[in-house]
Amino acid sequence: MPIEITMPALSPTMTEGNLAKWLKKEGDEVKSGDVIAEIETDKATMEVEAVDEGTLGKIIVQEGTQGVAVNQVIALLLEEGEDASALDGGGAKPAPKPEAKSDGGAPAPAPEAAPAPAPKSNGAQAPAHQGNRIFASPLAKRMAEQSGLDLSQIQGSGPNGRIVKHDVEAAISGGTAKKGAKPAAPEGPKTEAAKPAPSQAAAQAAAQSPAATMSAQKPAGVDAKDFSTKLGIKFREIPNSGMRKVIARRLTEAKQTVPHFYLTIDLQIDQLMKTRAELNSRSDEYKLSVNDFVIRATALALKKVPAANAAWTDDAILQYENADISVAVATPTGLITPIIKAAETKGLVEISNAMKDLAKRARDGKLKPEEFQGGTFSISNLGMFGVREFGAIINPPQGCILAVGAGEQRPIVKDGALAVATVMSCTLSVDHRVVDGAVGAEFLAVFKKLIEDPLSMLL
Repeated sequence: MPIEITMPALSPTMTEGNLAKWLKKEGDEVKSGDVIAEIETDKATMEVEAVDEGTLGKIIVQEGTQGVAVNQVIALLLEEGEDASALDGGGAKPAPKPEAKSDGGAPAPAPEAAPAPAPKSNGAQAPAHQGNRIFASPLAKRMAEQSGLDLSQIQGSGPNGRIVKHDVEAAISGGTAKKGAKPAAPEGPKTEAAKPAPSQAAAQAAAQSPAATMSAQKPAGVDAKDFSTKLGIKFREIPNSGMRKVIARRLTEAKQTVPHFYLTIDLQIDQLMKTRAELNSRSDEYKLSVNDFVIRATALALKKVPAANAAWTDDAILQYENADISVAVATPTGLITPIIKAAETKGLVEISNAMKDLAKRARDGKLKPEEFQGGTFSISNLGMFGVREFGAIINPPQGCILAVGAGEQRPIVKDGALAVATVMSCTLSVDHRVVDGAVGAEFLAVFKKLIEDPLSMLL
């Protein structure tokens, strides 16, 4: 029977992906290791290599398809000696659900005749439940708890039968798996709503006038498309990429669940600018940026104040041994944060070269999952856009993110006299569950000292 090619899980958290492009067409010979397709994950476009050899007999999921679930069959591969007749019915039916288990653990007898043998699969699903343990993603568990759903009543569609976000959403929309659900009580006789008093009716009419509606804030829960269409506001639709959807979900979750507070400090960077110019003049093999100094200073400050290099869990605070610095990079499809790992062990030139390479591949969508997933502390620098000061949103599960503004000449008081200096404002966003104000202030004090004395970073 044909071999099923399924949507691979290209990262531990991936539940679905977009099939961006097929690099093989039906009838092409496929060898183990051949790149057969490009898959767009949450953050990057990655190549998929064939595991088995044969002929690509049938493409089931066409390129450009979005939201393809992990382990869904996307194509069928004919083995040596098989022809197109082996494809009849292949991939047309949904994947068989796991067999129900009796109390003794043996498969329960099926009430109907067994279906025809399915094509071989390179990754069959397992049930989401083993004994009293339920396999589900953290997000799925949280959604189920918030919605009052019983996870044991939900069938998982993720890797190895794991319950994922999509499964919980389906249960919510279908109204199934409610904890202690009771039949809905019959509706009583409907009564006509009381009519508002004349003064109330006039107030309501005024509030619903086009002028009032245009000036009012968009009501919560109202779809922006419907809202704009009804008011005659012209717009064009730009489909959300997988990356944009993930950004929206994670940032909303961060603001709703992480107790942010903010600490801002001003840094004088005249000496840093002078040191940078001197170092760049010594060689054409590197060009150091202010951001390279910021990354280096952040990593060294985290080593001196390890309490700021931490993350929150319900059981314990995780204090990281290395400063893996996530650096925000803008791409055409959204924001991504490639990581300079163990940045405290790297010099300025090594950081600079690594950052240039990561940023280029981030914009090209060619980062590997391990190059942007993880990190212990984030930096977001908008200084190159002239932004003076801003507060960034924490990137969970990290405990802090440093927002870096533009360096600009400002008046300062030095030795009792008015002077001019190049000043850069930085704002530390802190998860108060992990880092207290005193710890955040201590980190910024060490960071300020390193930035204002850049030669100390070279030692």
